Amino acid sequence: MSALLVGYARCSTDQQDLTAQRDGLLALGVETERIYVDHGLTGTNRERPGLREALAACRAGDTLVVWRLDRLGRSLQDLLRIVDDLKERGIGFVSLTEKIETDNAAGKLVFHVFRS
Repeated sequence: MSALLVGYARCSTDQQDLTAQRDGLLALGVETERIYVDHGLTGTNRERPGLREALAACRAGDTLVVWRLDRLGRSLQDLLRIVDDLKERGIGFVSLTEKIETDNAAGKLVFHVFRS
């Protein structure tokens, strides 16, 4: 089985549009059926079914892709917890806007700094 890109997009209100996030994920090569969405849920909401589904869809060797870091974590601690869990499971992480990839030295350094 080959590695897959799994996308996650979130907007805080029903009035916001997911188009830019979806377009960015698609441009990177995430397949439409592999984009999981939470629409109208703030980052502080612990019940994010789209995120839960995206994380469940990821397997070792896959990469979770988000448009921007704040789409994934409710806080820095939450973001670090999610990325650490991905790392433990052998799953990469990419944030498009910040150009962070945990599969390279620069991306690893960014998360090391976040922990400091």
